[in-house]
Amino acid sequence: MKQKRIGFIAMSGVRAQNAELLAAGLTLPGFIERSKVIASLPSLSLLTLAGLTPPSFHIEYHEIADLRALGSLPTELDLVALTSLSAQIYDAYAVADHYRALGIPVVMGGLHVTSLPDEALEHATAIVIGEGEPLWPRLLADFDRGSLQRIYRSEEHGAFDLREAPMPRFDLLDLDKYNRITVQTSRGCPHKCEFCASSILLTPRYKLKPIEKVIAEIQAIKRLWPRPFIEFADDNNFVRRDHYKSLLRALAREKVRWFTEADLRVAEDDDLLGLMRDSGCQQVLVGLESPRRASLDGLETAANWKLRRHDRYLAAIERIQSKGVTVNGCFILGLDGDTPEVFDEVLRFVRQSGLYEVQVTFLTPFPGTPLYHRLKAEGRILRDRAWDLCTLFDINLQPRQMSVAELQSGFMGLVKELYSAEETATRRRNFKRRYRTQRRQTPRSELATAA
Repeated sequence: MKQKRIGFIAMSGVRAQNAELLAAGLTLPGFIERSKVIASLPSLSLLTLAGLTPPSFHIEYHEIADLRALGSLPTELDLVALTSLSAQIYDAYAVADHYRALGIPVVMGGLHVTSLPDEALEHATAIVIGEGEPLWPRLLADFDRGSLQRIYRSEEHGAFDLREAPMPRFDLLDLDKYNRITVQTSRGCPHKCEFCASSILLTPRYKLKPIEKVIAEIQAIKRLWPRPFIEFADDNNFVRRDHYKSLLRALAREKVRWFTEADLRVAEDDDLLGLMRDSGCQQVLVGLESPRRASLDGLETAANWKLRRHDRYLAAIERIQSKGVTVNGCFILGLDGDTPEVFDEVLRFVRQSGLYEVQVTFLTPFPGTPLYHRLKAEGRILRDRAWDLCTLFDINLQPRQMSVAELQSGFMGLVKELYSAEETATRRRNFKRRYRTQRRQTPRSELATAA
């Protein structure tokens, strides 16, 4: 019997629609660097499903950008699997429509599909709602016997246990095309930020992947790429500190460099910070969101967690960076508490804090989020279903305390200042000067004796 062929196609390459920002982008190295990082990340979700695919199927992995460069999509396929961010979803639908017109069934999943299943069903043969791992084996069995269902829901199987997580098929990648590889150590987040379109839409609780599985994945990557740069694809690392301290001790023996996302609680534990440094952490991305209290109020819907830590922002940044781990501080512009003065406040805070890296974005109403539902009810979404504006760098809402034009002009003035060659060089220089001083004064963590 002929082996059935499955094509996993990753919709890579998010591009902002903001014409003014794109025109200025040539002189904004911060934006250019981050866009290169985003574009160079493979789809961990597709690689994970590939790891669950039996050897009876022939599988191949493609980046849509590579296929477009070739000028055609592969057609010798029996099934196509697509996942996409909201900003790329219309491109993904076009790909799905193309294959369905050829009689090739298409399966779609991910956050956007989970949030808007009826929309996705207009283009896909079958959709996966929620976590894909518990559904993929059954979906493949249905496909193999010619009885593919229209909808597969993970909630019917219960929450997926990351102890059962498969080894992603990193071997399918052409590693020369990537500057980092993603590994997931956890799923979910204890915070419920109104704007957040992350795995909290897929799973109701925070859960951890066993340490031995994480290390096995890193070792598998190292067999293909001896000195990789790892990006941990987690919404919030270090929530359970004892677990992560054990992971970091194991990670230190792998001699890799890595990047992750976390909240400010990471600054509360000097031992954890030392382990992060000694195990190869280069940078931690922290969602600060705003330097002003009024803008933080109500942002985290469960307990106003970020507002309650506002007074600790500066001290937390200093403690993390004193260990030699850089902080990428993220700010959102267009929050309900923002007035036209917020742009100058962000600039002053960045300079005062000594942040090594900065990311500024527009408040974005992603589908499925509490923010989207609230703004839609308030009539403040400018173009409904304009998912191609969900890039973080395009405006698709009416701010509460300023005009759209004021938000756009204030944002442009801020990014031109933040990412100027002088400002960027000053941040780098200040960090290096502080780090050299602190490194001479700070003993190495307990890792030295534990290793």
